[in-house]
Amino acid sequence: MPRPIWSGSISFGLVNVPVKLLTAVSPKDVRFHQIDSRSKARVKQKRVSSTTGEEVPYEEIVKGYEIAPDRYVVIEPEELEALDPKSTKTIDIEDFVDLDTIDPVYFERPYYLVPEKGGVKAYALLRDAMRETNKVGIARMVLRTKQYLAAIRPVGNALVIETMLFDDEVVHEDEIDGLPGDEVEVSDKEMKIARSLIDSLSTDFEPAKYRDEYRDRVLEMIEAKAEGQEVVVAEAPAEEPAKVVDLMAALEASLGEVKKARAKKGA
Repeated sequence: MPRPIWSGSISFGLVNVPVKLLTAVSPKDVRFHQIDSRSKARVKQKRVSSTTGEEVPYEEIVKGYEIAPDRYVVIEPEELEALDPKSTKTIDIEDFVDLDTIDPVYFERPYYLVPEKGGVKAYALLRDAMRETNKVGIARMVLRTKQYLAAIRPVGNALVIETMLFDDEVVHEDEIDGLPGDEVEVSDKEMKIARSLIDSLSTDFEPAKYRDEYRDRVLEMIEAKAEGQEVVVAEAPAEEPAKVVDLMAALEASLGEVKKARAKKGA
């Protein structure tokens, strides 16, 4: 079980629910170090001055914000500390909104909220009430000196709080060129086949059936090389995406392939 990284309470109205915060994800990236190909020793990076080329002692390094090429405003640590959001022990729910109205692009990182002693009933009440009303609590919280916008939602028996991006951190579609609009005409027949194709590929979401196949192959190669095996990697040619010449023909062919695969699987 992951260790709590924060403890406090959820506040909505005059109700306080004592909780602790646990991480809900554990990224599995394969991380590499830089090493010298000759000696196989690890390469360490040094902080050097771009002007003199000399190494700069850690205690002499300060934060600077670039306002023009090679022009910086230096910010002292105590100046930043004075602006830090005050650390609080409360997750303040400001609004309840419909879950369906939140675009997933705003979600950032999830955590579990687990009730502390004395908060189990209030926790269950909040969870069940949000589930019945399909509501999500929009809150603010301070974690590691940074203030976050966050969404609290029920997931099974748990409450999950997910840090969110602020609106000015999201690229909106009206800032993107090249998106098709109403000027693109789609025929009824094309729409019908597209819906049939989507229906044929529709299923329940089973997270465990999706794996990071690249990571698996990398780890297998590392294990083989660690055991002294010689690994010969055949470079596969990059696949070029097929050009869609006839959209209708591509839709019909795709639907036919899906039906064949489903029939073979059921046989």
